[in-house]
Amino acid sequence: MKLNDIKALLRSMGVVGAGGAGFPTYAKLSDKADTVILNCAECEPLLKLHRQVLEEYTYEILSALAEIVNACGAQHGIVAVKSHYKATLSALQGEIDEFPSLSICTLSSVYPAGDEIILIKEVTGKTVAPGALPISEGVIVCNVESVYNVYRAINGHAVTDKYVTVAGEVKNPVTLLVPLGTKISQLIRAAGGATTDDPEYISGGPMMGRIVNPNDTVTKTTNAILVLPSDHSVILHKKRNFKINIRRTMSVCCQCRTCTELCSRHVAGYPVEPHAVMRLLSNGGKGDMSVVAGAMFCSGCGLCEAYSCPQGLSPRAVIEEMKAAAKANGIKPPSGIAPELNVKDADLKRVSVERLTARLGLTKYNVPAPINEDFSTGAVKILLLQHIGAPAIPCVAVGDTVKKGDVIAKVKESALGADIHASIDGRITSVNQKFIRITKNPKGN
Repeated sequence: MKLNDIKALLRSMGVVGAGGAGFPTYAKLSDKADTVILNCAECEPLLKLHRQVLEEYTYEILSALAEIVNACGAQHGIVAVKSHYKATLSALQGEIDEFPSLSICTLSSVYPAGDEIILIKEVTGKTVAPGALPISEGVIVCNVESVYNVYRAINGHAVTDKYVTVAGEVKNPVTLLVPLGTKISQLIRAAGGATTDDPEYISGGPMMGRIVNPNDTVTKTTNAILVLPSDHSVILHKKRNFKINIRRTMSVCCQCRTCTELCSRHVAGYPVEPHAVMRLLSNGGKGDMSVVAGAMFCSGCGLCEAYSCPQGLSPRAVIEEMKAAAKANGIKPPSGIAPELNVKDADLKRVSVERLTARLGLTKYNVPAPINEDFSTGAVKILLLQHIGAPAIPCVAVGDTVKKGDVIAKVKESALGADIHASIDGRITSVNQKFIRITKNPKGN
């Protein structure tokens, strides 16, 4: 396919990044790319779906990756996969020879290898400048499920479903294929139910995920639902009060620099120095204000608070609050900053995922979560803003009958975004500016 054709197709089929911020995939594609990386690093503890989907649909995903490489006029595509994903690697090695433009790059099991800035450096040796996009270095990064959705789009299928790993305190950990808009509580039931009396739910990984309500629904970026006891350290960390964080910082931080030395972005050469931000706060905001500008490039990986700090402080939470305040006041990250290309002992500062999992108290939950594609539901609540960009505008009304795959909301031509489609057959029972509800068998019908 030609580049403009595939971009138009992906926009109309609703293909966005299946994780993270969900950047619309069509907007990533460019004829300025020389390398397209398939991201199968999946660095967060307990997440499994990308390696599983790549193992299950190897040929389909590789063919879509080759199509992207060809459409962009890139020189090659690289499948970046961790070396201990043995079954996935075996599946790739059995198919890769059919695609001359593609190759495999194995990665160490470190966190956060899935961060695209870290990934690009590991795979290509290139460092994307702070604040710049990967295409500035001629690179496009797409994760596994996104590229699988590209394959499905090319074959006439819109994005209507999402793979979600359900793990932690559940009876039967599983990776489910569910319709968009499915309630999280239904996923928990499909995994056999919670096995703790007072569960809390995290959408995403234990490091960068957020606490959610069981009545929340699955979106195009939902990768995992983790169930943990309410008194688990991961949950307590996420519930910390910001004012208390500040007070603890002012009274306890000893400026050991460990948070900075192990900061994933600092190790990549970015001017992110969590210890310096903590020092500034400890001094009541007096000191070198340039550290605030550098902290704008923090990725929020969470190593500083969950792994590095010997006193259990939360540099990430402090930096996130600072970044939010800056954004609210119209302050943007600085531009034109050159990364440091040779950080001392960078290879020695990478954090093992196995060790991180143990430090988080999650080792016992690191068990198989096999794929199950037999899930069904009678009702969905599909959000109109599921990812970065503009919300889609409804093009259906209450009472309309829809089939799975029908367009129910469209994005303005000039806006960054992607169309949204019905994820089940049924009737539209609610429409507003935030969501559309579809029910298979509405009462009274």
